[in-house]
Parts: sequence; C-alpha cells; structure tokens
Amino acid sequence: MLLFFLLVLSLIAQYIELDIAVPSFPDIASHFHVSYNVIQQTVVYNFLGLCIGELLFGALSEFYGRRKIIIIGHTLLLIGATGCVIAQSIFWLLVFRFIQGIGAGTSVVMFAIVADCYQGNKATKFIGIMNAIVTIVIALAPILGSLINEAVGWRGIYTSVAIICIISWILLLLWLPETKKDLTVFNFRKMVKDYQRLFYDIKFIALSLVPGLFSSIYISFITCAPSLYMETFALPGTVYAIHQSAIVACYALISLFSGDIARYFGYRWCIINGTIIIAVGALFLLITSIIVPDFSAFITLSIVIATIGGAICQTVIFNILINIFSETKGTASAASMFIRHLVLTTFTWLSSCIYNGHIISVSLLILLIVTLECIFTAYLLQSTQYLR
Repeated sequence: MLLFFLLVLSLIAQYIELDIAVPSFPDIASHFHVSYNVIQQTVVYNFLGLCIGELLFGALSEFYGRRKIIIIGHTLLLIGATGCVIAQSIFWLLVFRFIQGIGAGTSVVMFAIVADCYQGNKATKFIGIMNAIVTIVIALAPILGSLINEAVGWRGIYTSVAIICIISWILLLLWLPETKKDLTVFNFRKMVKDYQRLFYDIKFIALSLVPGLFSSIYISFITCAPSLYMETFALPGTVYAIHQSAIVACYALISLFSGDIARYFGYRWCIINGTIIIAVGALFLLITSIIVPDFSAFITLSIVIATIGGAICQTVIFNILINIFSETKGTASAASMFIRHLVLTTFTWLSSCIYNGHIISVSLLILLIVTLECIFTAYLLQSTQYLR
C-alpha cells in the first residue's frame, strides 16, 4: 500500500504541473511584457520535454532500475519547478518548463513498476485507479490554479507545484523500493533495437494508438469547453464547472472499477463494448450538434457516454500491451506513452485550429477520432491472442 501511495503522489506531482498555470497566462504575459501566444509556448516546451523524458527514462529504467531513474527524474522535476518560481525572464521560464517536462517523463516508469509488482486483473485495477487519478488531477489543476492565482499570483502557482514536488521527492528517496531485479549492463545498441522493434510492430502501434485516440476525444473537447459553455452558451463559470465535474467524475468512477469489470466480463468484452459505447457517445454528440446545438446538457451527456466507454477499455488495453512486451516493460511503457502523447498533441492542435465557437466543428473531429479508434480496435481483436 505504501508503494501505491508513493506512485500516486509522484503522478500528482508530475501531472499537476502540465496545466495548473493556464489560468495565470494573462498575468504572466503582462509581467514579462510578451504576447499571450508566447506564454502558450510554455505548454509546448513542457510537452516536448515530456516526450523526450518518456523515451529516455523508460528505456534507461531497464538497465539502471526503476528507483534510480525515478529519483533522477524527480530531481529534474524539482529543479524545473523551483526555476519557474524564480525565473526573471520568459527565456528562463521556457527553459525550466522544458526541464519540468523531461522530469515528468518518469511517469512511464510508474506504470512499469505496477507491471513489475502485479499481474492480470490486479494490475488492471491499479492502472485504472492511476489513470483515474491522473485524469482528475489534469481536470482540476486549472481550477486550483485559478484560485491560487487570485490569492497570491502566478508565482504562487509554481511555488505550490514546487512544494508538492519536494514532498514527493523526499518520500521517494526514503521509501521507494527497487522493483526490477534482473538489471542488465547499459547497451545503447540494445536500447535502440528495443525501440526499433516496438515502433516496427503494428500490433504495438495499435495498442498504443487506441488509448491515445480516446484521450484525444476527451482533451479535444475539454480544451474547447470553456469557450463553448461560457461564451457560446453564455453559462456562468459555476455551471461550466458542474458540467466539467460530471465528465471527470464518470471517468474516474468507471476507472476505479475497471479491474473488476475486466475480471467479471473479460478483456474482449471490455474492448468491444467499451468501443461501442464510445461510438454511441460520438454519434449522439454529432446528432445533438446538428439538431439542438445549444442544448448543453445533451452535449455533456454525449461526452460522459464516450468517457464511460473509454474508461472501460483503456486500462485493459494498456495492461495487455505490458503483458505482451513483458521482457521490456519500461521501454514498452515509454514508447506507448510517447505515441499516446504524440497523438494527443496532434488532435489537440487540430481542435484549436478548427474550433469556431460551435460544437459541430468539434463533433466532426471527434467522429474522425472515433472512426480511427474503431479501425485499430478491429485490428486488435483479430491479431491479439489476449482478445480472442
């Protein structure tokens, strides 16, 4: 139980830094006398560092162990967080946000630790809980950031992140055990070959793309939701928060029980029915956007339905991926998360480009994402022995 607590605290430290500062962007832009678009680059640099960190730390954990790599990553996370607090120019803020992202890349090692310690339904259960926590943290971070910004300013936000990071770093340093026993001598050629084998494996790509596509559905909608609900629908911020909370709560609740659902109904049932539910949510959203585009309750319900479907199948797929490539859990976890975040970043960018203040633009993008997800899921059902 102590190990699980350490993993959860570490994930909170790594994921809360992603978007907690978003509400303070206008204040940061004013402070450094730069445009809002420049401040948005702090997120881009952070995600760039995250992708690099995931590929680097996941593979290195196979050679040097999980504990050592996580401590190094958390040290970088702490340095980045502290640097953001004291940054005196936009250049240094971007640099430290990049360092933060690299440090946050050890999140892939956390999931490898779960695969080291647990198997089957138990691993699925813990991965589901961790995914739920990550989703909740990402969703609530901007709300928390807004409150902190109003109280003590934007540096207070980064100070809060730094405090969480140092607490997590100390606890990991004291109590995180080594879970990988069969360490090998570092071999750069082997690391490259491991990644090459994974990225050339269509089954691995499909297993990585499906969770990434589901996350893209959620994030593509969430990034447009504030404008949609508060500007297009002219709803108060508190009402928007209720809609947001409903979506997050449903995903978190189903994720908490995803292990039990998989145990009772089986992996194949979860994949098929989860995907069907996602498709139903996407079609309902499209119909709503055409017939009653201003009915916010139906729009939220559509995303809730899709979210429930994603929660049912997402953790099952990740567990299958880790089991199939069990000899390189750290590398497989890193490569999978890299693909997932790359897909997520791509569709989030597309969402920001096509969103025009109306739900129809987002619903069409989500329909495209779901179509791709159905194609790759159908391939998995035919090619993966775990799902036959």
